[in-house]
Amino acid sequence: MRVTDFHFDLPEELIAQSPPAIRGSSRMLLLDRNTGHHHDLFFRNLPKILRPGDLLILNDSRVLPARLYATRARSQHTQTSSPDPAGRIEVLLTQQLAPNDWAALVRPSRKIQPGERLLFHAPNKPEPLLEAEILTASDFGERTLRFTPTQDFYAILNKIGHMPLPPYIRRNDNPEDRDRYQTVFSHEIGSAAAPTAGLHFTPEILAQLKQNGIQIETITLHVGLGTFQPVRAKDLADIQLHAEHYTLPAATAEAINTALAEGRRIIAAGTTTTRTLEHCAQIAAEKPLEPHSGETSIFLSPGHNFQIVSGLLTNFHLPQSTLLMLVSAFAGSERGRELVLASYAHAIRERYRFFSYGDCMLIL
Repeated sequence: MRVTDFHFDLPEELIAQSPPAIRGSSRMLLLDRNTGHHHDLFFRNLPKILRPGDLLILNDSRVLPARLYATRARSQHTQTSSPDPAGRIEVLLTQQLAPNDWAALVRPSRKIQPGERLLFHAPNKPEPLLEAEILTASDFGERTLRFTPTQDFYAILNKIGHMPLPPYIRRNDNPEDRDRYQTVFSHEIGSAAAPTAGLHFTPEILAQLKQNGIQIETITLHVGLGTFQPVRAKDLADIQLHAEHYTLPAATAEAINTALAEGRRIIAAGTTTTRTLEHCAQIAAEKPLEPHSGETSIFLSPGHNFQIVSGLLTNFHLPQSTLLMLVSAFAGSERGRELVLASYAHAIRERYRFFSYGDCMLIL
């Protein structure tokens, strides 16, 4: 299959620029992958749609304020006060590689080469709070940075970092995004983007799910560079994703093993959860899952045989994206793409809101 097989036209006004006024008030399109029928619902209907005994798995990764602004160290002698914002360099941290080393996207990147030192300031402060050296440079703005050790890196990051809103949200981040671009159950810090299917949940909806007999467990997958890089291959067979770190906890592994043995449904909240579970199934090789941590670069495309996930909650994704390909794969091995694109066309006609801060879709 070709990447262009997953194209659709989306009116720009349907790209959600802000979260809904009330968390959990999003619309939800239900797709029955056996019949192809879809129904217009609301996310608050989820506790009544899932069945007692279903196992719902969430991604508890927490988003870093990973967008930073820097100046080049060698130009500092010309400055008498805080750095000129017009000359700033944008640095998006995408994955921690070692205690002080990070993978990042840098722009403009052409002049930022190995050996260059970057300084990161608080607004209107002449002394930098962080310093980093560029260790390696790759194509498309990918860089490896080594930060000078500090007493509390994450505290500084929280002070000067910005929430890494995706580029289709055409505004600067604001204080509200510190809360709304996190799930209410986020715990393990490390993502460069939110696992957006989880943004719809509220404590009240989670409590109602549990009261209705739905079991809830978590995995951790730290969303990394693959979320920000566009697909550059023409054929699906040539797509390679960046590796992302994940953890399968003991309680979740046990819950999955039990649910599979008892024939109960396993519902994945999000494509990140789905990729993690299907990767774990592959390395388990039909044996019971065991708790562990590792990295996955699994790419799920039409034809994949899903071994764990039997239901998928997900947002609406970009045209020609690997996430849209994953959703199409889950919707059906033969006509999944057609079902998903037809559902997207319906969502466009009904004025659903798309992408990270938009509405969601449940496929059962």
